[in-house]
Amino acid sequence: MLPRICIKFKLKYVASAVLALLTLDYFGAFTHMFEADFEQTFSYPLEGDILSYRPAVEPINGYNFSYITDCQHKCREDDRMIAPRLVFIVKSAMENFDRRVAIRKSWGWEKRFSDVKIRTVFVLGRPAVPNRRLQSLIDLEYANYRDIVQGDFVDAYFNNTIKTMMGFRWAVSYCPRAKFYMFADDDFYVSSKNLLKYVRNPVNYPDDVKLFSGFVFRSAPHRHRSSKWYVSLDEYPWHMWPTYVTAGAFLVSHEALFEMYYVSMYTKHFRFDDIYLGIVALKAGIEPLHSEEFYFHKAPFLGPQSYKYVLASHGYDSPEELVKIWNEVRAAGYA
Repeated sequence: MLPRICIKFKLKYVASAVLALLTLDYFGAFTHMFEADFEQTFSYPLEGDILSYRPAVEPINGYNFSYITDCQHKCREDDRMIAPRLVFIVKSAMENFDRRVAIRKSWGWEKRFSDVKIRTVFVLGRPAVPNRRLQSLIDLEYANYRDIVQGDFVDAYFNNTIKTMMGFRWAVSYCPRAKFYMFADDDFYVSSKNLLKYVRNPVNYPDDVKLFSGFVFRSAPHRHRSSKWYVSLDEYPWHMWPTYVTAGAFLVSHEALFEMYYVSMYTKHFRFDDIYLGIVALKAGIEPLHSEEFYFHKAPFLGPQSYKYVLASHGYDSPEELVKIWNEVRAAGYA
């Protein structure tokens, strides 16, 4: 009888140990043991002197998805290319019609300042399953507002890098003379007035500056398999991400945008857009500039004074709230 009890005890012990090991593996405990040191070994394809005039390697990325609508007229007047001071490139989901209307009425309003040229476009993809009704509504929206840049790629969360880089490509192709480009998701509040103040100092921001600014992070990859942002060692073997700017809202100068777009052609695709841009910036030798006034969460609104210095704030899912808050802040002179 005693041997049977011992065997049962051993089996329970083994089962518990196996379960514990599987749990540890599920939450990435063993994966962390095999991560490479970022500072010592980071090297992301393609390497080499890609910043030279004629690099020895061929581009591996073009993000050459065709346009359904391209808005190539947006930065032209009287058949000549203009140089806007600020261009808003808004990453939007197809069905978010109300959010786009709210942005046009608030921070994306192109005639906000009589003496500053501002342009706004919305970057969209297409649905995974063809949807004629939705596409016809997008076509009608484009006909009415002429500000939709739609690419022939599936509009999904893990295609955000494609959407972002299509925004870069559009800017290089059709609005190449702008001074600054502000990328933002369609659930953001933005102060164009504060942005223009942020970049107007000629000492800190000369014309040839390579500015890539937003809320800057330095963090580690998620290795637990339950995470929405789980990344395997095969996909990314290093223990840290490069320094990156949260992709919900960031500002780039003309020079930074062009150089980052060029470097992206020689940089292997990565599904997280903020990490991908961090890798591209690192390879381009552009150091992200941190600003506390880019809020990746919702900045508490305690009256217009509380938004006096806010550049961008996440969390504006309600179009009505966005317009209301923006109008209040604008009336106080901060938007």
